[in-house]
Amino acid sequence: MNEFMKVANELAKENIISGYGGPFGACIVKDGKIVGKGSNLVLKNNDPSAHAEITAIRDACKNLNTYDLNGCEIYTSCYPCPMCLSAIIWANIKTIYYGNTKEDAANIGFRDEYIYDYLEGNNSDNSLDVIQIDRDETIKAFDEFLKKDDKTIYWLKAIKKMKKTIFFYLNF
Repeated sequence: MNEFMKVANELAKENIISGYGGPFGACIVKDGKIVGKGSNLVLKNNDPSAHAEITAIRDACKNLNTYDLNGCEIYTSCYPCPMCLSAIIWANIKTIYYGNTKEDAANIGFRDEYIYDYLEGNNSDNSLDVIQIDRDETIKAFDEFLKKDDKTIYWLKAIKKMKKTIFFYLNF
């Protein structure tokens, strides 16, 4: 077994015992060394965003003192959910190694497919209302940001470095 996938898998197995969240683990590697580790802490932290990949990204960013994980790879025990996949892209990680499939996750009760369907515009059950309000006021912060000379457009930096096509699902 790959040494880094072994770490991710062990974190997933430890989570079964701890009960901190689902059986998911991840580690982030740069130059052959682990720079961040994480397991699913949704239940422990009462935080639905505390998936293994997210906690590993947070740990790596803290350890490397950067928001840009360019040059890193992530090893995760399961194919990332849409939220985690987005975070991996935002973190500028270019390579994902995963063990279990999203179908495997569905087989143990995780509903990633529901989110993928939603992103594709299949919201037939109207489970989420997305309503734009007060843009005339909220746009002012964006206008002020646009005028700043010293702003950091971190997403642009990440996108410029991307070598693969990224598909964004935008629902306006």
